[in-house]
Amino acid sequence: MKTRIITAVIALAIFIPLIVYGGWPLTIAALALGIVAISEVLVMKKMFLISFEAIISYLGVALLILPDSWLDFLPSVATRWFGFYVLVVLLLLHTVIRKQRFTFDDAGVLTLAMLYVGMGFHYFVVARAVNFQTLLYGMLIVWLTDSGAYLIGRKIGKNKLAPRISPNKTWEGSIGGTVAATIILAVYLYFFPVGDGFITMIILTLILSIMGQLGDLIESSLKRYYGVKDSGKILPGHGGILDRFDSMLIVMPMLHLAGII
Repeated sequence: MKTRIITAVIALAIFIPLIVYGGWPLTIAALALGIVAISEVLVMKKMFLISFEAIISYLGVALLILPDSWLDFLPSVATRWFGFYVLVVLLLLHTVIRKQRFTFDDAGVLTLAMLYVGMGFHYFVVARAVNFQTLLYGMLIVWLTDSGAYLIGRKIGKNKLAPRISPNKTWEGSIGGTVAATIILAVYLYFFPVGDGFITMIILTLILSIMGQLGDLIESSLKRYYGVKDSGKILPGHGGILDRFDSMLIVMPMLHLAGII
């Protein structure tokens, strides 16, 4: 517990100034987090961190994370998505060169991982570019839901939510976390408006809280599939980057789909 608290304090001391300041430092931080996250997938897949497929994965996730303004140097025909497509094709060609040592399934996993991680951190940066209160809104959905689910689940939780994937989660905690996040963020939205329409945003908060929990279960399912307890060890007491940002990687793109960012 002591290690967990120390890690959280140090991480917040670094992270909070970055999200307050925003700009290029936050973009660089998001880029670094994305590359570490994709490396965690590589480790779970038992792939070398310095290999052709690893380098392609780093380039792909970086291409997806970087804001549009950072890609202005590219020719007009070389859009972000065309560049990503080229990288995916290179992975597919690698299945031919490496034959059975790098398979179509491997290429598929890395492509999905690049999209999952890259789009999540991309819209994290985009949310801050809109303004600080929008990014904080998205992050509070994740933090309040997670904290509420933990505290309420620990107090009254009895019915398992997904015992084969995440045995500690309960329906009581899940529902309680969403209700708590929605109520607290209703107060936040009253004083710091985000989006259009107070009632609409409250409904959206409820939906995003549920989506965040699904993001948590997605990452838990990934870990169970590969038989690991944590996605990584970079954060002592907390696991890896995917462990800490799993819900956010779903919530931030959902904010974009909802037209908020």
